Amino acid sequence: MDLYSGYINKLIDELAALPGIGSKSAQRLAFHLINLPEAKVQRLANAMVQARQKVRYCRECFTLTDNEICPICQNDRRDHTTIMVVENSRDLAAYEKTGKYQGVYHVLHGAISPMLGIGPHDIKLKELMERLSGGPEIREVIIATNSSLEGETTAMYISKLIKPLGIRVTRIASGVPVGGDLEYIDEVTLLRALEGRVEL
Repeated sequence: MDLYSGYINKLIDELAALPGIGSKSAQRLAFHLINLPEAKVQRLANAMVQARQKVRYCRECFTLTDNEICPICQNDRRDHTTIMVVENSRDLAAYEKTGKYQGVYHVLHGAISPMLGIGPHDIKLKELMERLSGGPEIREVIIATNSSLEGETTAMYISKLIKPLGIRVTRIASGVPVGGDLEYIDEVTLLRALEGRVEL
């Protein structure tokens, strides 16, 4: 039995279809939107439609932007000889929040996953290789894919492609999180932490 009228149910269903939004959150958001002034709802709707229409991939690094080239690639103060390869634009944003990395990025928009039918041609690998062979000299490629099976597979594949070019290839260290208790951490994570150790 439907508790609400058709328009409310439709709004709840559309919101619940978004990633990370369950039925209760969708219901809460729907009622919040219904109670907003119409002008605010219109601004939100316009922002969503405009973002969908105007946002595209950066011509250089393939992150999401509404310009032909994103602000990071346009920035002359960034080190354009170092490229960090990430799986998606959210990963890029996470590294940018640290304020420590001064190079540029390449966004793959996925990771190799034979189980899901995602191969090397389904992500932005060809574009990475074109970028490395043409344009300014690249000294280092930092592979910052996730520590999942797919991320590791992708990292190994990229490494094998790049090494013959004579470009330094590095992998981000991963291991024990800050505040983590060793007894609760799995063996693979502990091994990566040991292998990625640094001198004090």
